[in-house]
Amino acid sequence: MSGIYLHIPFCKQACYYCNFHFSTSLSGKETMVNSLLEEITLQKDYLGLEPVHTIYFGGGTPSLLDAVHLQSLLAKLRATFRVAADAEITLEANPDDLTADKLAMLKEVGINRLSIGIQSFHEADLVWMNRAHNSQQARDCIQLARETGFENLTIDLIYGGPTLSDEGWEQNVQQAIALGIPHLSCYALTVEPGTALDHFIKKKKMAPTDPDKAARHFEMLMQWLETAGYEHYEISNFALPGWHSRHNSSYWQGKSYLGLGPSAHSFNGVSRQWNIANNAQYIKSIAAGKVPFEIESLTTSMQFNEYIMTALRTSAGCQLEWVAEKFGTDLVNHLIANSQSFIRIGRMERVGDALRLTKAGRLFADGIAGDLFI
Repeated sequence: MSGIYLHIPFCKQACYYCNFHFSTSLSGKETMVNSLLEEITLQKDYLGLEPVHTIYFGGGTPSLLDAVHLQSLLAKLRATFRVAADAEITLEANPDDLTADKLAMLKEVGINRLSIGIQSFHEADLVWMNRAHNSQQARDCIQLARETGFENLTIDLIYGGPTLSDEGWEQNVQQAIALGIPHLSCYALTVEPGTALDHFIKKKKMAPTDPDKAARHFEMLMQWLETAGYEHYEISNFALPGWHSRHNSSYWQGKSYLGLGPSAHSFNGVSRQWNIANNAQYIKSIAAGKVPFEIESLTTSMQFNEYIMTALRTSAGCQLEWVAEKFGTDLVNHLIANSQSFIRIGRMERVGDALRLTKAGRLFADGIAGDLFI
């Protein structure tokens, strides 16, 4: 089982916190799609004969693509790879793009899952983030999507920002629960180097983020969604039973995936590669018949550390039997020994053959994983 990710590097405007690769100039959209079609051909052997069970249009803002773009890309993928008939096909979208006509088009071309960048249902938060949509559009697009027949929905929410109070955060989460959204991805506001937010904070034009508030919001989030019946199956992801993201789960399970487009990453178990994060250079290289990527071969210790980092983020945790088969019993003993201090203070637990984080430990996931690395 494998997945394919397509990076669509265009946005109407730049959100202050975002550090993903994108351009606000849409003039090169047609050329970019043609380059993606050509890269599909150039990368046709990357996944071997593995069946493709998920396709994910990310970005950027893939909802800026037209029907002809999506149709041609999906047709080329199906003609090139062994795409399963029941493949999960996700498209990231901004609320302001999701008109009734747009949603009908997405349904018609074969998109069967929407990931909607709501971020907040409060106007003050959206203005502070420099989002392109307003709070009314955030609510309306969900209703429109449902009326069009989209049931497999996920929304993004951001917590910990200076304009978001504890009460406002509860209203956001309870709004999502009331709407019956089957999947939520919730992220703490982080200040990434080089972003507009980073610049504004350094210039004291915006307040810095408050890590204590972010931790408090995360703890509240876990409690509210547990009460509402959501499964906390990955640090930032919550789903009602049966609605886990198949695509993202494949990342955390170490499955192979192919990334297409500028800045996209690919992984085949033994190496990782990433395309150049420059639209013009990407297009020029593809036109010359060459995918512009850098590659990193993964040593055994790197593969082990990656497994710990990803597996520990999930509710399944680190599977000791699998570690023994893949890496040997010495590393199983390493894991058991180095997890004891976290088990004693209640941040990890051993359940059967798995080592996993407790609810208290999820606040410290990255630090705990680092202490388990070799």
